[in-house]
Amino acid sequence: MPVYRLPEEHAFPSPHLAEPDGLLGVGGDLHPERLLLGYANSIFPWYGEGQPILWFSPDPRYVLFPDELKVRRSLKKRVRRGDYTIRMDTAFGAVLRGCRNTPRPGQNGTWITSDMEAAYLKLHRLGFAHSVEAWQDGELVGGLYGVSLGHMFSGESMFAKASDASKVAFVWLVHQLRVWGYGIVDCQVETEHLASFGARHVSREEYLEHLRRLVPDGPGPGLWRFDADFVPPV
Repeated sequence: MPVYRLPEEHAFPSPHLAEPDGLLGVGGDLHPERLLLGYANSIFPWYGEGQPILWFSPDPRYVLFPDELKVRRSLKKRVRRGDYTIRMDTAFGAVLRGCRNTPRPGQNGTWITSDMEAAYLKLHRLGFAHSVEAWQDGELVGGLYGVSLGHMFSGESMFAKASDASKVAFVWLVHQLRVWGYGIVDCQVETEHLASFGARHVSREEYLEHLRRLVPDGPGPGLWRFDADFVPPV
């Protein structure tokens, strides 16, 4: 199949036209309108510094259904102990930089380019991108960020400078999303630790069906905070 060059207007080809590795298109920009249109249609940017913008729609898709969250026993103990204070949207830029600057095993550099950083900071200011942060003694020691549309959350990246910090933040997030009626957490591609939480593959078509149902129905943009009386039931 051909890889499509995106036009100046904010539009995408059908995600069903993606290559076997998920690559769908090249070019375009990271304008909020284009990014949100992509997320609503199972498409996201993923490329390295110095490369053109590459757009992907993998098939199958790796997702977590909040009702299927699994938490291993040792992590449950850490959550219950309250090793970290978990907050939402109080340090989005710092979480983004933490994700960008944390070395990854088997990776040379980061896919969070300077343009990507600026684009997601803009999405955060518009109320569509959110961070979940783990704090310890006043220091940010881990967290994650992603994009919310309707009742769908698409996780982008996470980092940790203390043991299990980002995993604890993830547990808090998924339980809160379940309370809020979110139906799916998009993990995009498979990783070992996401598998341990119960994430699994679904076909692109099934994922699109979830998006058609979840994206139009949900809260509007804005800052996130955990419910005042919320505690993860682990």
